[in-house]
Amino acid sequence: MSDWTATCFKVGTLPIAPGTWGSLAALIVWYGVIDCIHPVLFIVLTFAIFAIGVITSTIVARKLSSSDPSRIVIDEWVGQWIALFFVPKSIYFGLVSFVLFRIFDIWKPLYIKQMEKYSEGYGIMMDDVGAGAVALIFTHIILLFL
Repeated sequence: MSDWTATCFKVGTLPIAPGTWGSLAALIVWYGVIDCIHPVLFIVLTFAIFAIGVITSTIVARKLSSSDPSRIVIDEWVGQWIALFFVPKSIYFGLVSFVLFRIFDIWKPLYIKQMEKYSEGYGIMMDDVGAGAVALIFTHIILLFL
C-alpha cells in the first residue's frame, strides 16, 4: 500500500523522468478538481498528502535501501500543488507553474538543496515543498504583470 501511495498509483514507475510525470499528474488532477473545492480545502488537502508522503516515502525508501528513490513522486505531487496555490484555473498558468516547479525542483537553488538533508521521508518531501514555494512566488509575480 505504501508503494502505491508514494508512487502516486505507480506514476513514479513510468520510464524516463518519473518526477516530471508525477508533477504532470498533479497538474492534471488540479485542473480537474480546482473548481470543485474551496482554496482553503485545497491547501489542507495538500498538507494532508504531505503528511502521508512523509510516512509512505520513509517506508518505501527503507524497503529499497535508498535515501530518495526516483519512483517516489508523492513529493512532486505536493510541491506541484503548492506551486498552484491560488493560481487561477488556466492551462497557461498551470503550465507556467509546472515549468517553474520543475526548474526549481531540478536546479534546487537557495535553501532548497539543504532541505534534502532532513532524515528519511521528511527530507524526501521537503525539497519539493521548497521548490513549490519558490515556484508559487514566481508564478504569482508573473500573474501580477499580466
